[in-house]
This record gives sequence, C-alpha cells and structure tokens, in this order.
Amino acid sequence: MTMEIIFIIVGLISGAAGAVIIQKVALKNKSQKILKDAEAKAENIKKERILQAKERFLKLKEEHESKIKERDRRIQSSEDRVKAKENKLENKLSDIGRKERQLEKTNADFDAKYKGLEIRMKEVDKTQEKRVNELSKISGMPAEEAKKLLMEALKDEARTAAMAEIKEITEEAKLNGNKEARKIVIQCIQRVATEQAIENAVSVFNIDSDEVKGRIIGREGRNIRALEAATGVEIIVDDTPEAIMLSCFDPIRREIARLSLHQLVTDGRIHPARIEEIVAKTKKQLDEEIAETGKRTCIDLQIHGLHPELMKMVGRMKYRSSYGQNLLQHSREVANLCATMASEMGLNPKIAKRAGLLHDIGKVPDEEPELPHAILGMKMAEKFGEKPDILNAIGAHHDEIEMTTLISPIVQVCDAVSGARPGARREIVEAYVKRIKDLEGLAMAFDGVASSYAIQAGRELRVMVEADKVSDSKAEELSFQISEKIQTEMTYPGQVRITVIREKRAVNYAK
Repeated sequence: MTMEIIFIIVGLISGAAGAVIIQKVALKNKSQKILKDAEAKAENIKKERILQAKERFLKLKEEHESKIKERDRRIQSSEDRVKAKENKLENKLSDIGRKERQLEKTNADFDAKYKGLEIRMKEVDKTQEKRVNELSKISGMPAEEAKKLLMEALKDEARTAAMAEIKEITEEAKLNGNKEARKIVIQCIQRVATEQAIENAVSVFNIDSDEVKGRIIGREGRNIRALEAATGVEIIVDDTPEAIMLSCFDPIRREIARLSLHQLVTDGRIHPARIEEIVAKTKKQLDEEIAETGKRTCIDLQIHGLHPELMKMVGRMKYRSSYGQNLLQHSREVANLCATMASEMGLNPKIAKRAGLLHDIGKVPDEEPELPHAILGMKMAEKFGEKPDILNAIGAHHDEIEMTTLISPIVQVCDAVSGARPGARREIVEAYVKRIKDLEGLAMAFDGVASSYAIQAGRELRVMVEADKVSDSKAEELSFQISEKIQTEMTYPGQVRITVIREKRAVNYAK
C-alpha cells in the first residue's frame, strides 16, 4: 500500500515537471515569434524612413537647383543690362566723337571764311581809299571831306536797303506768326470741350402735393419765416402747382435752402427748432462737399501741392457763375486750354494748367473787397504760397498789371477763347441791344457812311459808304479806323469783323 502511494506521488511529480517543461518551451517559442515580428516591423520602419529621407533629399535638391537657376537668371539679366548700358555708352561716345569732328570741321570752315572776309575787307578798304582819292582829284575837295560825303552816301544806301529788308522780314513774320497762332488756337479749341451750365437767380423746389405748402408755411407763417431767416433765401409760395420758388442771388444759399427743404419734407417734422438744426447740418455738409469738389477737381486736372484753402475756393466755383457761365466749368476749360497751348509752344503745361485753374479765384471770396477780381485773386494766391509766374498770370489776365512771363498771355487768350465762344455766356437783352446799337452808331459817325448793320450777334459790322465821297483806297482806311475805334471805345466778346462796302449805281428811266 505504501509502495503504491509512493509510485503515485512519483508519477504526479514527473507529470508536473513535464507540464512546466512544456510551458517553458511554449513561452520560448512565443518570445522568438515576438522577436521576429519586432525585427520585421523595425525593418519596415527602417525602409520607410530611408524612403522619406530620399524624398526629402530629392525635394531639397530640386529647391536648391531652382534657386541656383533663379540666381543664374538674375545674373544673366544683370549682365544683359550692363551690356546694354555699355552699348549705349559706346553709341554716345561715338556720337560725341562725330560731333567733335563736325565741330572741328565747322571751326576750320569758319576760320577759312573769316580769313577770306578779312581779305575782302582789306580789298574794300583799298577800293574805298582809291575812290576817295579819285573823287578828291576830280572835285578838288580835301580827302577828309570827300570821305565824309562818301560815307554819308553809303550810309543812306545801306539804311534804305536795311529798311526794305526789315519791312519784308516783318511782313513775312506777321504772316507766319498769325498763321501759326491761328493753328495753335484752333488745335486747342478742337482738343478741349466742356459742358456749359447756365445759372439763374431762382431755383424751383418740386413737391408731391399742395398740402406740403401749408406745412412749410406753418402756423401764422412761422416756419417759412424761420427758414428764410436761417438761409437768407426768399421762399415764394404762390399758386404754381406742386412747386415752390427759391429766390436769391447767391447760389450757395439757394442750394442750402433747397437741400434743407428736401430733408424737412422727407422727414415730415417741420418746426422752427428743427429748421435751424437741419439748416446748420446742411451748411456743414455743403462745406464738406465744396472741399471735396475742389480736391476732386485738382485730382482730375493732375494739379498737386495746392493749398487746402485754395482748393476749397476752387470747390466754391461750382456755385458761382460769370455772365451765365458756370465758373468751375469755365476754369477747368481754361486750365485744359492753357496746358494744350503751352505744350504747343514748348512751355511747361503743368504751370499753365495751374494758372488757368486759379485765374478767376478772386471771384469767390467770403467777403467782397473793392478790388478787381484779378488783383484780389493774385493777392490770395500769393498769401497761400503760389509762385511768381502763377501770380503774374492771375493778376495780368485782364491787363490790371504788366505781363512778365509767357504764361500770362496764354492765360489771357484761353480765358477769352472759353468765354467768347458762341453760347458760352449769356447777356441781358437790354445790354445786348445797347451794344449792337452802339456798334452801328460808332460806324455812322464817320464821314461818307450811308448806313451800317451789325450782324451775327454783333460779331460782324457791315458799313455801306457813298461811292462819290469814299474811294477804294479810302474804304480800306475807313475799315481800319473803325476797327481801331471799336477796340479803344467798346467792350465785346471775341472779335468784330468790319466790312466796308462801296458800290456805284447808275439808274435811269425810259419813259
């Protein structure tokens, strides 16, 4: 029994040992498998890293090569520019060399001509001395007296020839000068065209219905009185349907009243306190708009460095008119004409354009001094730092001061061109009729004039003369005399053509 137990115990012990051995073998196999998997993963990671490193290397290589190519391109471009400059410099040097050779040749020709002239002068002196001696022998006069007579004769002959030459040159210069001047003026007029605006002393404010008129008038007229007191504009409310008249000589006041009325009617709240508030706000907005208009005008005309106060005055021109012509449009047109004409004459177009824009700046001051607008404009421009040539052009465009620069007559001519073209300015009917009658009466004051007629709105005067009293040559003289008298005694836009007509009629009747 005891032996059996012992065998059983031994069997159990040997079985447990075998299980442990089997477990150890299994663990060893598992650890080897884990090691193999780890080695495989490590190998895969190593390959991926190598591939990433290769890709990074290739990318860096491409970037480096592109940078090298860009640098090579820049270097090549710089070399090309240097070569171009070298070629240009070589061309200039060759031109300078050629000009130096031409100058040397010219100097040599001049020296040769000068020597020939000296020889001829000596020959002339000898000939003159010989003639004096011969004259002295013939006339028995002393040599000095004969020389004086000969010199006087030569002076008179030279003076006569010089006068004829001067007259011919003067006539040719006048002909060519007038032709070139007309060409320049015509080119300037053709290249510049601006719109025209006629300003009146009355503005019309349209309303939707006549009920609004009662609200604008207010109880016992307090609203309309407050509006007139705040704006300085006379408001006329009559039987005109759906319209209210705003009457004032100042366009800025009329514009403030119109904008204020529009805002009050749109808002619906109309009472004295609200009217004062809206008018004050509208004045501020209009001042800002005036400044913006001046700034925009300078930008459009490419005029830089203008003082802000002068810029604001340019904006105020929008609400001023001269003979019915809008002052801002007129000044813009004069500026463009001046720039074009200055370019045609080889002068600085920027200075001419600046002077043209500012030439009527004296018409828009806040106060009304007793100075001509040209002198006032010159003083205002001088106050704000404009240059002397600009100041002279402003002050001299109506001949109040003497012109000292070439820009001044250009501004004067362009001002006349802009203001004198047909339709640019409006005249009062009475003033127009009076000017036409004065024109005809001026011609009738001359002897031999039978009748005179002003046609083409006073731009041409036709004068009929009596053939018995006025000859053909006298007709030409009469035309000149009438034109001179019109220039000195009358003020008119543009020019007036005077045509003198002389006609001889013989009339008989057969009975």
